Amino acid sequence: MGSKHVAVLMGGFSSERPVSLSSGTACAAALEAEGYQVTRIDVGRDVAEVLAALKPDVAFNALHGPFGEDGTIQGVLEYLEIPYTHSGVLASALAMDKAQAKIVAKDAGIAVAEARVMQRFDIGSKHPIAPPYVVKPVREGSSFGVVIVQEGQSHPPQVIGSSEWRYGDRVMVEKYVAGRELTCGVMGDTVLGVTEVVPQSGAFYDYDAKYAAGGSKHVLPAEISPNIYQKIQRMALRAHQAIGCRGVSRSDFRYDDRFSEDGELIWLEINTQPGMTPTSLVPEMAALAGYSFGDFVRWMVEDASCLR
Repeated sequence: MGSKHVAVLMGGFSSERPVSLSSGTACAAALEAEGYQVTRIDVGRDVAEVLAALKPDVAFNALHGPFGEDGTIQGVLEYLEIPYTHSGVLASALAMDKAQAKIVAKDAGIAVAEARVMQRFDIGSKHPIAPPYVVKPVREGSSFGVVIVQEGQSHPPQVIGSSEWRYGDRVMVEKYVAGRELTCGVMGDTVLGVTEVVPQSGAFYDYDAKYAAGGSKHVLPAEISPNIYQKIQRMALRAHQAIGCRGVSRSDFRYDDRFSEDGELIWLEINTQPGMTPTSLVPEMAALAGYSFGDFVRWMVEDASCLR
């Protein structure tokens, strides 16, 4: 085990580059502490040549966002026959496309929010659906480009159709679901705990709430009824399996219990490359299950394969 050479892929060129660098640095240090030979690779357009020359035993994928978790780097690793962590080509591409992932999840019997996919320029000055709703880039992570349109707003935010928008032209317009932010990780075929995320600066779990120290409070295990807790775990595992994920994933939910304990529970999306930073959710869930951070990254390396 300790003699394996692990290339930790980090950085890249998506909007989530800073998060990926933080994840990769933490994972590389933990893997070295576990006895692996580690090479840190700040991924550029020459990554195939770099990996072909390096010939590592395993690639630890700590990339986030487009090119890192959408099936692109996974295809490169398949071509080079380098075993890698996390999900494979198809599951990665499917999960990254929020609209397509929602179709698969709904077909698997998972409750999802009403939504439609549009070109951002077609939204114009009229609401595409009745407010409140959320506009999301179809293929971004870390809440980049997410816009919440509140009830009572007279028209959609102008930024969606402006030249400032950097998140692609396809967007998903989704009915806003009020309530608590809950998330659940899956590790192989084992479901982990459920965390409630409470943003400290407001009602939206945005980029700063996710990654800034003190940006959010993580309540683990979530203080919800056992029935809802177990229902979330079942839905997270079902989504992981239906989309074809491997290794580690994390599903996000909204739970509206304002009017009853049963409330409304909605699956939002699945993340095939959950963050591995000091404030990240899935390492905390793994710790609750008895895995130290070193145990957790070692499990991912030993789980790595091709044809995932």
